[in-house]
Amino acid sequence: MLFQEILGLSHIKKHLCLSADAGRIPHAQLFVGNEGCGTLPMAIAYAQYLLCKNTDGENTGGQESCNLKCSNLSHPDLHFAFPVTNSDKIKSHAVSNHFMEEWREFVTEQPYGNLFDWYRLIGIEKKQGQIGVDEAQEVVKKLALKSYEGGYKVMILWMADKMNSAASNKLLKLIEEPPEKTIFLLIAEDEEQIIQTIRSRCQVLHFPPVAEEAITQALIAQGLEYQAAFKIAHEANGNYNKALDLMNHDSEDLVFEKWFVQWVRSAFRAKGNKAAIQDLILWSNEIAKTGRETQKKFLAYCTAIMRQALLVNYNTKELAFMEIHVDGFKLENFAPYVHENNILEIVEELEKASYHIERNGNAKLILTDLSIKLTRLLHKKAA
Repeated sequence: MLFQEILGLSHIKKHLCLSADAGRIPHAQLFVGNEGCGTLPMAIAYAQYLLCKNTDGENTGGQESCNLKCSNLSHPDLHFAFPVTNSDKIKSHAVSNHFMEEWREFVTEQPYGNLFDWYRLIGIEKKQGQIGVDEAQEVVKKLALKSYEGGYKVMILWMADKMNSAASNKLLKLIEEPPEKTIFLLIAEDEEQIIQTIRSRCQVLHFPPVAEEAITQALIAQGLEYQAAFKIAHEANGNYNKALDLMNHDSEDLVFEKWFVQWVRSAFRAKGNKAAIQDLILWSNEIAKTGRETQKKFLAYCTAIMRQALLVNYNTKELAFMEIHVDGFKLENFAPYVHENNILEIVEELEKASYHIERNGNAKLILTDLSIKLTRLLHKKAA
């Protein structure tokens, strides 16, 4: 993958190229950015730049061959680690090496894809993946070997915020003092989930959302007309992965919209209506049948919608980018029920539910409890 294939982010490309050309290459870097901003494509392009060029910018022998191997993710000095877990394919001690064929497909087809897209591809969307101690041991083994082509070795840890404490502690010394010409590129959405001792040893680069105009032009190149491309780019809010999903009508948000509308409508009917309470329980049971990653992603979507509703309620529609495409439901009509007297409690309850689901709590009980609390909070009067 080349820098010119990545949308926008020209300042980050320039910084990485100039530092590499000057020989100032940190041994550990942390790329932090939200979904769809291009952290993974940038890491791969940067790795290709390091592996296929000398630091003075001159070509190595066989640069064409090197670029081809990097493009195919088959370069012997380019290594990956990413969240996995046991599946129908791998019954125990799953590590990234077991899923390299799927990983190459994922990077080729969805370089801006999110964790849920990856889990769905390898068939573990109902589980929670992680970078565990078995993976850490594999990383140590790979980087103990000499560089195959005599240059740099690059280890890309995608979603490093999913690294558990045992793996973090095992990799800490290696990240602090890696072998010569060994580069760690950690990619994360939430840097606070990475232990402080690792973060302090990395040079951190924060990635902004992709510019709206860059997404618009990319969608036009995919065949959309300007108005349709601009509308999707605005709704995507800097997330190119979401923009592509919306264009292809394949966004999980389209499913989440239906769940959210059903949930909210049941919550409004539930006040003084015992039959509607049963609807909330049935809704909770249905959502509980999905995987934990799906449930967490849905709760994050609900949090985002509540914040958007607050913005609309406070007459700042220009800051609201999300839309709900369910017939008969308008965010403008829902917005007055989200205000200064309940927004903090609503968000707190949603985050608390996500926290307990991530820690393997009973999803039926958590979602039922959340639904009953939501009913009370939505009926709370504004100041």
